[in-house]
Amino acid sequence: MSHPQDKRRALTPEALTMMDTIARTGSFAAAAREMGRVPSALTYSVRQLEDALDVLLFDRSSRQAVLTSAGQELLVEGRRLLQELDAVANRVRRIATGWESELTLAVDDALARRAVFDLMAAFYAQRLDGGGAPPTRLKLRVEVLAGTWEALLNGQADIAVGVPARMPNAALQSEPLGVLEFAFCIAPHHPLATATEPLSAVQIAEHRIITVADSARQLAPITVGVLPGQDVLTLPSLASKVEGLLRGLGCGSVPLAMVSRHIEAGRLVRKTTYEGLRTGTMHYAWRENPAGSGHPPGKALAWWLQRLRSETTRKALLEQHEGLLL
Repeated sequence: MSHPQDKRRALTPEALTMMDTIARTGSFAAAAREMGRVPSALTYSVRQLEDALDVLLFDRSSRQAVLTSAGQELLVEGRRLLQELDAVANRVRRIATGWESELTLAVDDALARRAVFDLMAAFYAQRLDGGGAPPTRLKLRVEVLAGTWEALLNGQADIAVGVPARMPNAALQSEPLGVLEFAFCIAPHHPLATATEPLSAVQIAEHRIITVADSARQLAPITVGVLPGQDVLTLPSLASKVEGLLRGLGCGSVPLAMVSRHIEAGRLVRKTTYEGLRTGTMHYAWRENPAGSGHPPGKALAWWLQRLRSETTRKALLEQHEGLLL
């Protein structure tokens, strides 16, 4: 039986990263290529880890890298530990320099991507005392509906922009971003294009609706606008939803600013419905430092919060869709 000290020595960040890479790539050979090692060296390292922990991590009867239940548990906990190590390194650097080593932004898919890129360009354009740009690495996540909240709640994002509603949580702060107006649209050749307005629920339910999949994995996903018994086409983004509407694959509501040019050009037809004018108030939210920590927000987060307090910035995020739909 291995000594507890041996187990602790075996559970290195390198070993946990190796497990993650093997599981993610699906084979020892693919993992070895990604890590710049030979497969035999990787196999040897896994056996050493198994000996130290006194468990079998991979099913040897399979040609693929199939984890045992013990291996799956190590993978899940290992990924959590690696995230914690990254978070510790980030906090240490922030305390020492004031700048986070990395700042992750979770942006809802309904917001104008062009405005987000303008903000990132302005962030990098800053010049510090030494003449260089901020040392913080930015990471952008695009989420949908509850997925934007989830990224912040799970610690996968430092700031969430475009969350659909306030969520009571003592560790989180939120402020209104603004009101998003939605337009119910169809293609000119869609059967509803010539229907009398306002469209009733019965009329709309007879036709396929296009929705965007909520990106939440653990929170309850949000479904908007689907009527009982209605045929549904689910797409991965609002940009693909607009494409589906243009092709007449279905009907649905999208942010007005995203499709105003299509409506003006006659490529889409906006219809009033039984719901009347549909709007939603968007918010931005961030995680406060633990009470009593004595540490102010990192300089990168503080910069983004300052920009988001600007009415011009908030308006651009809600409306400036022209030219960039990623």
